[in-house]
Amino acid sequence: MCSVPRKIIHIDMDAFFASVEQRDAPELRGRPVAVGGARARGVVAAASYEARAFGVRSAMPSVTAVRRCPDLVFVKPRFEVYAAISRQIRAIFADYTDLIEPLSLDEAYLDVSEDRHALGSAQAIAEQIRARIKAETQLTASAGVSYNKFIAKLASDQNKPDGICVIPPGKGPAFVGSLPVKRFHGVGPVTAAKMARLGIETGADLRERSIDWLRAHFGSYADYLYGAARGIDDRPVRAHRQAKSVGAERTFETNLDDPAAIREALARVADAAWVRIERSGARGRTVTLKVRRADFHTITRAKSGLVPIADRAHFTAVGESLLAPLLPVAGGIRLLGLTMSAIVRDEEDVQPALPL
Repeated sequence: MCSVPRKIIHIDMDAFFASVEQRDAPELRGRPVAVGGARARGVVAAASYEARAFGVRSAMPSVTAVRRCPDLVFVKPRFEVYAAISRQIRAIFADYTDLIEPLSLDEAYLDVSEDRHALGSAQAIAEQIRARIKAETQLTASAGVSYNKFIAKLASDQNKPDGICVIPPGKGPAFVGSLPVKRFHGVGPVTAAKMARLGIETGADLRERSIDWLRAHFGSYADYLYGAARGIDDRPVRAHRQAKSVGAERTFETNLDDPAAIREALARVADAAWVRIERSGARGRTVTLKVRRADFHTITRAKSGLVPIADRAHFTAVGESLLAPLLPVAGGIRLLGLTMSAIVRDEEDVQPALPL
């Protein structure tokens, strides 16, 4: 355990992709904007705050987004532009610390325990970084400042957009206790629903459960939950972390048994995964399909190429080729996942596959 509290900043750009498009096209400012697929097919890679007011979110199917916001404006993504701006922002980070752990093109952890410019506090460093990002890119960023990564990430979302939230060591447990567990990183919709059935809605509810009880209900995940509920997270900021994989998976409310419906569901999962792949800025050579049957038996199939996956169509096609020999599936399918690995670019870090 770290004897002296670290000083951790989590920087998260505000609606990054959509904000870049609104910055570069003044006619889009103030309008609900979705970066991503066409209105009829595809998924939303990012949504402006105007679109989010209607319930539009990233990884949402485009048709659903249009139903929620009929005036939604779709913009073709320009990932090379986002990556260039991300490098510009990362150069700002590097003026303050060498301990930078990117999570994607638009967010990163910084360990500023060493006050390189003698600014006096992590909050002052975060404020200066935010001011420089705004001055140099005309974009806004939100920041969470705390003594560990878990709380810093929660804090960065607290006062969005263009805000900052500072949680000192003495206030960490109370802050975590006040939040709904569905906001905890790693607690997806399925886990949150299970917790709700068990009477756990907030961090305070989670803190009341013993480690033995948590292990009985959540297995190996229990230790993380036990620490998180108490504001404990000893993970260091890992500079230049090696990317391993990025993807998406979806658990279905009712099992899918029709081959056409399964293939259509895989295409949606591939679309959502590709959003995360593009956001990560990484490329890989291996595609892995994950299929969980109705009886909870899980099947994985993988295929590797000599060169990185070039685009969404190639990624989807490989996934379909892995799925085809498995159909039909007796009893149906309750989960599908598609992941890219064997990363060949380590300039950008990636996030693990998370439930949609």
